[in-house]
Amino acid sequence: MKRFSLLTAVIVALVYSNLSAQTKIDLQPSDTILSILQRNTGQTVELRLKSGEKIGGKVEKIADKLVYLSQLTGADYYDAVVDIADVSAVVVRRNK
Repeated sequence: MKRFSLLTAVIVALVYSNLSAQTKIDLQPSDTILSILQRNTGQTVELRLKSGEKIGGKVEKIADKLVYLSQLTGADYYDAVVDIADVSAVVVRRNK
């Protein structure tokens, strides 16, 4: 029984460390806002726009000049399309 408990603890620790690694931003010298958004497809992010506004949601799709967000923060039943040229920062929540 002790072995089972230890094995379970190890598996949980490995899964948790993988989840943490998935949400960490691994910045590369050639990265752009577009490439960061592409790597975070399926994740919930907050976009800071050049106008000073913020919009958050799940990154569903990326096109050449647009990002499609679903499940908007504070407006779950709405989706949005944002011009990538208007994005000044991408905020990604990381696991503790």
